Amino acid sequence: MFSLDARKIYLPEPFNQEARISVQEDRIYQLGDQEKALRHLNALKYDLVPGFIDIQINGAFGSDFSSDPKSIWEVGKKLPELGISAFLPTIITSSFSTIYEALEAWQAGAPEGYHGAYIPGFHLEGPFLSPKKHGAHTIANLKLPDPKLIEEWQLENGVRMVTIAPEIPGAKNLILTLAQRGVVVSAGHSMADLYQTKEGISAGIRAATHLFNAMTPIHHREPGLVMAVLDHDPTMFSLICDGQHVAAELVRMAWLYNGKNRMILISDAIAALGLPEGVYQLGEQSIQIQHQIARLEDGTLAGSVLEPLTALKNLMNMTRCSLSEGITCWTKNPASLLNLTDRGEIKPGSIADFVLMSVDQEIAATFVRGELVYQAPWADLKWEFT
Repeated sequence: MFSLDARKIYLPEPFNQEARISVQEDRIYQLGDQEKALRHLNALKYDLVPGFIDIQINGAFGSDFSSDPKSIWEVGKKLPELGISAFLPTIITSSFSTIYEALEAWQAGAPEGYHGAYIPGFHLEGPFLSPKKHGAHTIANLKLPDPKLIEEWQLENGVRMVTIAPEIPGAKNLILTLAQRGVVVSAGHSMADLYQTKEGISAGIRAATHLFNAMTPIHHREPGLVMAVLDHDPTMFSLICDGQHVAAELVRMAWLYNGKNRMILISDAIAALGLPEGVYQLGEQSIQIQHQIARLEDGTLAGSVLEPLTALKNLMNMTRCSLSEGITCWTKNPASLLNLTDRGEIKPGSIADFVLMSVDQEIAATFVRGELVYQAPWADLKWEFT
């Protein structure tokens, strides 16, 4: 067991008692007023917040999951540097052999001695998408829904989330099947209109993938997928808040639709995250990174190199939301969507995944399951032993 004193604690809501927690094994034991443990960490310069949960990462630090699915564990070791304590490695539209190679890598489990972010499963973004909204996905790999193709797509096999276009023939049956298995189904890369989206929601769609991007735009007589989602309060939505994918005015509009409880910030990061600008892979496509923007050769936006704290700062600037509200979109909301009931919040009994963040919002340290897995070279952390 150890205890820790922070400057402030965000649950993600501000905690208004003494900023002390204790951790026993891999879980938070107690919050607030309590005696110091025999092992105590003085972190009074830093705010303590839940670890970030990114539900859409295509790759990072030079690795592309759709090209090398086994690299999820190597990337997972480094993501705590960005404050990420859990993530869904994302496979974009690929061959089924690639998808099953990915699931086998997850089923094999973390390598011995792994100290990194938790991986609850994969996000399969495709192949059941609209060819008219394929974005950076290779059209040749798109498929029409077929129940036989998803027989192995189960939580226990590593499929946690699937993005699907609800309007394509056969999509409704796949949505029903996956939802019944507990897999999160999200609408995206879609030409669905208002009514097709509503049908998909009725069948089991629980979210929209990177809202506004790769979907029908809002029209005053045809509100489309975006407004079908925003107008249905239980449905959550992810958003790439980098200032490039979505205009600030639309981020503010989405926030007005109970964004505090529904918006999920994502990076949609590609292999270039954490590396210099240049040319990188996303599945079968080459992506050029220039001025921190990822594009295909034809200029199409293709993922991002967005870091969580940058997205958080952007959201706060665009919407004037509070720090705790912004943190909710990286923590409590994605945990709720994925039904990770013991993650995403600082509370007794929850998994001890948390971040120590400086006053100017930089990552000082990241803990996963109560273990210090990353400490910035400049972080002033003092362990005390009695």
